[in-house]
Amino acid sequence: MEENVTFRDLGLSEAMLKALEKKGYGYPTTIQAKAIPQFMQWKDVIAKAPTGTGKTFAFGIPMIEHIDPASQEVQGLILAPTRELAIQIGDELRGLLTYYQGIRVAVLYGGAGIVGQAKQLEKKPQIVVATPGRLMDHYNRKNIRLDKIQTVVLDEADRMLDMGFFKDVTKIIDKVKNRKNLGLFSATISQEVMTVSWMYQRDEEEITVEPKKEDRPDIDQFSITVSALEKAETTLRLIRTQGYERVMIFCNTKHMCQRLSDDFQRAGLDCDCIHGDIRQSQREKTMQRYREGKLPVLIATDVASRGIDVDDVDCVINFDVPEENEYYVHRIGRTGRAKRKGVAWSVIGNFPEKAKLDEIAKYSNYTIRPMLLGSDGTLTEEIVKAPVVKKRFK
Repeated sequence: MEENVTFRDLGLSEAMLKALEKKGYGYPTTIQAKAIPQFMQWKDVIAKAPTGTGKTFAFGIPMIEHIDPASQEVQGLILAPTRELAIQIGDELRGLLTYYQGIRVAVLYGGAGIVGQAKQLEKKPQIVVATPGRLMDHYNRKNIRLDKIQTVVLDEADRMLDMGFFKDVTKIIDKVKNRKNLGLFSATISQEVMTVSWMYQRDEEEITVEPKKEDRPDIDQFSITVSALEKAETTLRLIRTQGYERVMIFCNTKHMCQRLSDDFQRAGLDCDCIHGDIRQSQREKTMQRYREGKLPVLIATDVASRGIDVDDVDCVINFDVPEENEYYVHRIGRTGRAKRKGVAWSVIGNFPEKAKLDEIAKYSNYTIRPMLLGSDGTLTEEIVKAPVVKKRFK
């Protein structure tokens, strides 16, 4: 792919170019430059690309360009594994539709009223974003027809199929009788993703985007090692002394997430949390406040945080070191977006967490610098001594 391909070079409409310009996007990312032309030609696409490389635009732009606004049929379908991701995709598509007339998007997911969603479908959207289970609910109630859909996209296909949606997904694709193309987007190409590709794709274009320097966000990564009992106090001091205005904190469990939020609120910090035990309506309110900049600190679990799309997070803090390498990449990818510099901190409270973070740094090829945080908020680099190897006498 040539360097510095512009969106105009991809043959997009003026309405799309204006929307992209308004959002401040001048150049497509690698995945966009490779996938958009294939989708525009109605090719099947299987794409392996890391999070944060702009996958939504890679399939969303050509899908919008193909829509006939005069038709009231559903023409594009995007399946997502979680409600948060579905909501995010819906928001991104609506942003791209600023200068279009008559193209409507509906978002369908579990945990929200089915009647309200049925009303959205009565408005005849041409694009539907949905989680598989909820789409099947609407289909079985005859709220939606799938026979005029031209393009189907599975976003985060590996996670969706891994979460047990294989049967639902294949059932849905089987019902889309007249589709012209199918896109599979995935961070990893699992056996299930390969099976769906083999079953449903023809002469598919394979696109692989390696995590490259220019696609990678610019993030300074640091760690602080303290005793387990000092983790909360250290995290609070870090936020208060470093002047961060918009922070995301990640915990591994719902319990820890809630506890930390309660502790910080008692300490006078303006924060809130989202996790799986909180009602969906409450989660969305909290997310809205965070998106609008009215909530400075958001504490989340990995699952609840999927699909949070906020461009100017100053700092991500791993209160717990994640159990999966991929989760670390997802988490820190919330900062350093839109060509800004970001900061990520990991607060280590025991040796297993340190070992895990070392493994993540090695796996992801990241440099994570150990720091010391003074009581007044001054930061100094920690000098880590090499372990002394004792000689054994025979």
